[in-house]
Amino acid sequence: MNNMATELIKTQGVSSTLKRRNTAQRYLDHKYFFIMLSPVLLYYIIFHYAPIYGVIIAFKDYKIMKGISGSPWVGLDNFKELFTGLYFIPVLKNTLIVNFYKLLFGFPAPIILALMINEVRKPLFKKTVQTITYLPYFLSWIVLSGIITEFLSPSRGPVNIILTMLEFKPIFFMASVDWFRTILVSTEIWKTVGFSAIIYLAAIAGINPEMYDAADVDGISRLKKIWYITLPSITPVIVILLILTSGQIINDDFDQIYNMLNAKVMSVGDVIGTYTYTEGIQKMNYSYAAAVGLFKNVIALIVVLTANFIAKRFSDETIF
Repeated sequence: MNNMATELIKTQGVSSTLKRRNTAQRYLDHKYFFIMLSPVLLYYIIFHYAPIYGVIIAFKDYKIMKGISGSPWVGLDNFKELFTGLYFIPVLKNTLIVNFYKLLFGFPAPIILALMINEVRKPLFKKTVQTITYLPYFLSWIVLSGIITEFLSPSRGPVNIILTMLEFKPIFFMASVDWFRTILVSTEIWKTVGFSAIIYLAAIAGINPEMYDAADVDGISRLKKIWYITLPSITPVIVILLILTSGQIINDDFDQIYNMLNAKVMSVGDVIGTYTYTEGIQKMNYSYAAAVGLFKNVIALIVVLTANFIAKRFSDETIF
């Protein structure tokens, strides 16, 4: 009996050793791919993982001259100030509202666009539509905010010129609390919808064409083919992207909002990103700003994990 146990242990040991050797050999066989990947790995190590050390200033009264290690510990005082202050809760509310609208209207938009482009039969027209729709993605928010401001200008913008011609009063859209969130959501969709649709077009391109041929033989309409073939086939991609996008419910687009924000719409447009910038950079309250950022990232992680857990309960497609 002891001999059998000894032999079994030896066999398992040899097996694990062989697995390690095989794994190491596979890495060596593909070493050039890892060399090509090294710049990306270095980028994440230097700019994403190494700075994690600085998170501890959220628990300190950080002083520049004393440095991170020399600054005194304050425990959870910054987080207490976070939840008892007058400004953070309205800012959190604005962030959740804006990002919820972006998720509600922005997430289905590229799916719908991809389905519409896929149904176009003329290649030249299809390429033209794709180019026009994803072109705004390559423009910075600094450029786009200037274009949007001019486009919606109450004195010379084409929208207000048309409203004046129809005998309506001009509307100062960029300074209106009723319109500002709508502008944020619509411009975000306009900028990203074409580029995001590429992912779904790639997923659609991977669908077996024999399924569509069989549907044609059965006389199924194009709308039913979309509903019963295309959408079910790209559902795994939709689910995974929905899980990843759900974390953005707490992460605002700082570039967009900062370049469009003005004093008139602070009550509805000031979000966590702009609030952190004001506290951390302008007021140099670094510890408090770090506490805000840490809180935001923890909430985003919880949202992603929750979305992944829910998806796992109802579907086999999850990120882990």
